[in-house]
Amino acid sequence: QVQLVESGGGLVQAGGSLRLSCVGAGNIFRVSTVGWYRQAPGKQREFIALISSVGHINYGDSVKGRFTISRDNGKNTAYLQMSSLNPEDTGVYYCRVWGSAYDYWGQGTQVTVSS
Repeated sequence: QVQLVESGGGLVQAGGSLRLSCVGAGNIFRVSTVGWYRQAPGKQREFIALISSVGHINYGDSVKGRFTISRDNGKNTAYLQMSSLNPEDTGVYYCRVWGSAYDYWGQGTQVTVSS
């Protein structure tokens, strides 16, 4: 079992930045792929970014060039640095950790971008 706790969300003006953190308790964090997803009100959950255990990275088209995912395995933590935020980035951001036989999600952290 991996417990995931996201933090760093909040209210920010358009054009601003936030950094989200996802801390995972458990030994499998460092060998897992970590991803960030978001869900806006009334919309489906959307893929934002992922980073594999060896550092391979992918981004969703809507955040390329603005968001940066990273991880610190020594701290069992993944980060999502978000810049040039706009109101369309508003939503609940979820951390996900998965492998071949497991798939865990955090409770989410709210990000609200005001215009």
